[in-house]
Amino acid sequence: MEGLFAGGKSFSIFPIKVFYAVEEIAGNEAKSSSVLNRPVNETEVVQNKVHAGVGVSSRIFKKANDRNKVKRLLREVYRTQKHPLYAAMDQKTKSLDVFFLYIGKELPVFAELKETMEKVLDKLVRKISETECHV
Repeated sequence: MEGLFAGGKSFSIFPIKVFYAVEEIAGNEAKSSSVLNRPVNETEVVQNKVHAGVGVSSRIFKKANDRNKVKRLLREVYRTQKHPLYAAMDQKTKSLDVFFLYIGKELPVFAELKETMEKVLDKLVRKISETECHV
């Protein structure tokens, strides 16, 4: 995730700004886990291909409890909506680093954030597919 902000791409669907970078997986990294010393199942392989993070500006939300609430909501919405993204990454030999930044100025409502995240992930899947075609 180091080069995500410097060398990655981004797009916005208000109130979420997305930074992402698609990288080639080196060697047999996705197939086994040297840390666990055991073969990993297919779900773990896909999870290793997608690394996600969330953030909120402290300039907009001065109170830490407000920032934490927004981050919890973002993580929960991503967790419930991530399946199309995982399906898109399943057949690829690439890994995806993605960061969701909340740029709204008011505390989000779960239902609205869920709709926005669905649109964001659809657009992200399209962008990943486009980069695959153009390479």
